[in-house]
Amino acid sequence: MVDDFNFDQLIERRGTGSLKWERYDPDVLPLWVADMDFASPEPVLQALHARVDHGLFGYEMPSADLTEVICSRLARLYGWVVTPEQIVYLPGLVTGINAVCRAVGRPGDAVLAQTPVYPPFLTAPANHGLTLQTAELTRVVEGSTLRYEIDYAAFEAAITPETRLFLLCHPHNPTGADYSPQELGRLAEICLRHNVVMCSDEIHCDLLLGDTRHTPLGALSPEVAETSLTLMAPSKTFNVPGLGCSFAVVPQPDLRRRVCEASSGIVPHVNAMGLAAALAAYRYGDEWLEALRRYLTANRDALVQCVQTRLRGLRTTVPQATYLAWIDCREAVSGPPYKFFLERARVGLNEGEQFGPGGEGFVRLNFGCPRSRLMAALEKMEAALNES
Repeated sequence: MVDDFNFDQLIERRGTGSLKWERYDPDVLPLWVADMDFASPEPVLQALHARVDHGLFGYEMPSADLTEVICSRLARLYGWVVTPEQIVYLPGLVTGINAVCRAVGRPGDAVLAQTPVYPPFLTAPANHGLTLQTAELTRVVEGSTLRYEIDYAAFEAAITPETRLFLLCHPHNPTGADYSPQELGRLAEICLRHNVVMCSDEIHCDLLLGDTRHTPLGALSPEVAETSLTLMAPSKTFNVPGLGCSFAVVPQPDLRRRVCEASSGIVPHVNAMGLAAALAAYRYGDEWLEALRRYLTANRDALVQCVQTRLRGLRTTVPQATYLAWIDCREAVSGPPYKFFLERARVGLNEGEQFGPGGEGFVRLNFGCPRSRLMAALEKMEAALNES
């Protein structure tokens, strides 16, 4: 099959205010923040041009068309029946995590997360006077690769009478794991037994690699849906994170009311451009997305092969989803590895310690970029390791 999409195109991003590209000096290749270096799908660009041509950018409400497209998409992909009133629009997933913490907990309550994990999971509880509890995932080494498993006994032992909320990252950032219905079911059973609300951040759920299939937490059963909420967005999938559009699926009316009340007055409405991009992406972006998945899968495979054959002393996850690799540098590098690769290889990566317990000695690498750029960065990393 030949794709009609040019993911190999090198697009200059310096000079555009890009956080990813302008954080570091011009000689640094940035493979850090979760922001791809691919142009968004043509239908999204056309929708944005049409919105600009209209010339008015007032306050805008999500359209019934967008809500219907989202509900239809969830039914088509997962057999998940979601009704329009269950959708709550948000300007971003980090905002959503904070709103949920504020809605579910009260000062002195606790929030549970599995580490290593996306850093806002670790910082959001304290923003609202809540205590963070952590249950570390179990690392399993398999030669030059690694994977993570859930320690259900440790997970349940971390729950206390103060625990009100469990923040789940699914697919998991940074490990790239996409949890099976059986794994989700065991987590849900524990939370249900302890009356813990579940919030599942599924922002990467469309970025499936190889033959991975995704099951949303809220689609497991009516009982789970009534005690959980699911956060999703087109932002990572279609590379429009700067446009600020996401949504929560909250089937339980009282929980939905509490999330809306927690957001009132402090969370802005989604902007006109974000709404236009979301509708076009979900309505017309599937062909582009399928091609993107194939390209990202090939990037993942090239990265894993390089680690196995050329990057001595490193181990990497083999992500089932996302465009993020989690790399163990502890046998190869002394000191913080992100500093080593920044200073010695001029490659910008995410610092593992920011992902909580279990992140020390690791880096997160974003392979959502043209393959030539990925390979150039890996070659620079290889040279730095060989010279150390």
